Parts: sequence; structure tokens; C-alpha cells
Amino acid sequence: MPEPIRLLLADDHPVVRAGLRAVLDTEPDFAVVAEAATAEVAVSLAATGGFDVVLMDLQFGAGMHGAQATAAITAVAGAPRVLVLTTYDTDADILAAVEAGAAGYLLKDAPPEELAAAVRTAAAGQSALAPAIAHRLMDRMRAPGEALTGRELEVLRLVREGLSNQEVSKRLFLSQATVKSHLVHIYAKLGVDSRTAAVAVATARGLIRGGAHR
Repeated sequence: MPEPIRLLLADDHPVVRAGLRAVLDTEPDFAVVAEAATAEVAVSLAATGGFDVVLMDLQFGAGMHGAQATAAITAVAGAPRVLVLTTYDTDADILAAVEAGAAGYLLKDAPPEELAAAVRTAAAGQSALAPAIAHRLMDRMRAPGEALTGRELEVLRLVREGLSNQEVSKRLFLSQATVKSHLVHIYAKLGVDSRTAAVAVATARGLIRGGAHR
């Protein structure tokens, strides 16, 4: 009998981890080896080399973000594959995860069979994107001139949080002139002429998160 696919569950909600474990434990070829309540712990555990796939949430409250943890894990040779499992389907979150090296991106409302298939696909070294996520990425590729870049989405996300241009420049280590340039491009692509309108349109289109839901 082949070795089971060894899994690490990284999510800050105990109920979510328990639910995932209950679903995954029904698969004979899966073995949930460990759980992590923070992104930092997930990175530490992944470095031990005892896992094939990490199921990674994106939002952990305070501390490291799931995309940052994904980048830290995948930067190491021979690292486990990271499958992002989240409630967020915005362009900003998807791009951040993919650019960080995630092998797949799945929403938490995915049916159990889709989750199991994604785990097996990721473990096999292939890309495991939920159909809706793949569709969004394809739309971006078809119209690259109209799509906001990853950096533009980052700037816009910080603007939504209420940061000034100066604060955005410090957070992203950019000059204020560069931040202003990004905003000019954002306004042009979204067809708006103000920060408030840019945030409203981007939120409505699902490019950035709206409220503070988790």
C-alpha cells in the first residue's frame, strides 16, 4: 500500500480545523499529521519536512499573513506543496497567493470531493485551482491592459484601510511619487477620479475585500 499524503492544517479557527480533519480523515490515502493555529507555526512545522501538502488559510488575525507563510514555505527546496483554503476570492488575495507559490487555491465552501481532489492534485505536483478561481485568472490574462497589477491591488488595499499616500509609501517601501503613479493608473483602469470611487468600484468588482469579515 502506498504511503499516505501527509497533511498540515493551518487555520486559526479550531472549529474549522476540526471540520477539515473530519472530512480529510475519511480519505484512506490522507493522513492529517499536524495542525497550526498561526502562520508562523505553520512555517516552522513545514520546515521539518514531514508533510506533503499544507492547507493554508489566508487570514490569521495578528501576525504573518497566509500568503507570506506560503512564500516562506515554498522558498525552501523540497518544501511541501501549499494549497490555499480560504473564504476570500478577490483578485488581490488570489494573486498574492499564486505569486507566493501556492500550488492551488480553493474556497472553504468547496464540496468535500473537490477538496480531496485538490489535495491529491497538489501532492502530485500539479496546479489545483477551483474552477471559479481559474476563470478569474483567465479573465485577467485575456485583458492584461485592463487588469490591476499585483502592486496596484496592494496600493488600493492599503488605501481602503485609510492609509495616506505617505503611509502607503512607507508600508510598501516605495517613493510617494511611485504611489501617486500607481493611483493614476488605478483611476484610469477603473474609470474613476478619486480614492473613494476607486475603492468602491474595486470592491464591487471583487478585486479587493469589502468589509472586515473573516
